Parts: sequence; structure tokens; C-alpha cells
Amino acid sequence: MDVAELARSGASEGLWLRAERQTSGKGRQGRAWDSPAGNLYISTLVRVRPGEPAPATLALVAAVALEEAVSLFGVQPMLKWPNDLLVGGAKLSGILLERVEDAVIIGFGVNLAHHPVDLDRPATSIAAHAPAPEPQVFAETLAEIFARWLSRWRDGIAPVRDRWLARAHPLDTALTARLADGTSTEGLFGGLDAQGALILRLADGTTRVIHAGDVFLL
Repeated sequence: MDVAELARSGASEGLWLRAERQTSGKGRQGRAWDSPAGNLYISTLVRVRPGEPAPATLALVAAVALEEAVSLFGVQPMLKWPNDLLVGGAKLSGILLERVEDAVIIGFGVNLAHHPVDLDRPATSIAAHAPAPEPQVFAETLAEIFARWLSRWRDGIAPVRDRWLARAHPLDTALTARLADGTSTEGLFGGLDAQGALILRLADGTTRVIHAGDVFLL
């Protein structure tokens, strides 16, 4: 990402860089991200300071900020850990975090006007449910909301965690978590721990805390 190079060059927090379209967009684990014009492709950077919550929890900040922004344009998404937005079970957006020295780069891809139809998982767009906003209008809305949630996060993760849980699928929702080592674990959604990790309640009555992985609704 160009923002990563700017971060290494000393760019200030609060920088936002938007592309009209991307020719090499990427998602989690290097997956390709379809990037036609009319959708939102934007990145920002956060400078990590001593004493703040764990940088990984910025995934929750990004998720709640994006959910609030989307809701202002006539669509009510549901959050899935850690930062996916779903509408009717279909994915609306992608958020990717990358650590660069003392900065965290947060990239947002949001299906405003278009969504792919040939994926192994269903996708959707704002336009499929309501009038699609112009990318620049949506970007300005998102930047304002993100700044507010970032300020709250710096005082402690609790308000962000509470908002995330209020906008997520219900407790006891059946989930499967595909972990980095290729294994999968199924269980019921047990909420988030104090640091924002996913809690799965397993069939044998034990719980497992998931810090990284892909999560799917069953």
C-alpha cells in the first residue's frame, strides 16, 4: 500500500488516501479484492502510542466506525468477528490491518455501487439495498466517525467492545473458526474477552479464545 511507504516516511496520523479503483487490491491472507470504480478503496494510518490498547484491537475500532457510517446511508449491517460487515449473510466490506513500524495501516474496501457475484461466499453492496453514496461523500463520513471512535479507544477498549457486541450477531450463534494452521474449530459465540478476542463455547462445555483466524456463520 502507498500509505505504508508514507508511514515509513513519517506521515502524520490522520492521513487518508483514497483510490478511484485498484488494480491489485488485496484482502485477508493475500486474497484478491475486486475493485471497480464506484466503490470505496481507502486507507488511513494510526500512530501507536505507549500505554494504549493493543494495536490489534484497532480492527474493532475500524469495524464499529464503518458500521456506523454504513448505517447512515440506509443499510443496517451486522458485525462478524473481527471486522466483517454482513447484510443478510452477504459480505459488504473488507478491512485489512498492516503494522508498519510504529504505525498501523487500516485499509477499507466497501461495496458501495457494485459487488461481485462469482465468489465462494455471497457478497452485497449498499446499492443492492439503498441508494449508493458517492465514494468521496462516504469517505468523509467514515473519516469523521473513525476519528471519534479512535479517541474513545485511546481511553480504553471497553466502549468499542460494547458497541461491537451491540451490532454483532447474537450470543450462542453457531460459528466455525478457521485458524492459521489450517485447522477449524466449531462452537457457539460466547462474546469477546476484555482484549477483543473471540470466545467460542465448545460442545464439551469448555471455551476457546480465538486471537486470529477466519470466522464463518454456520
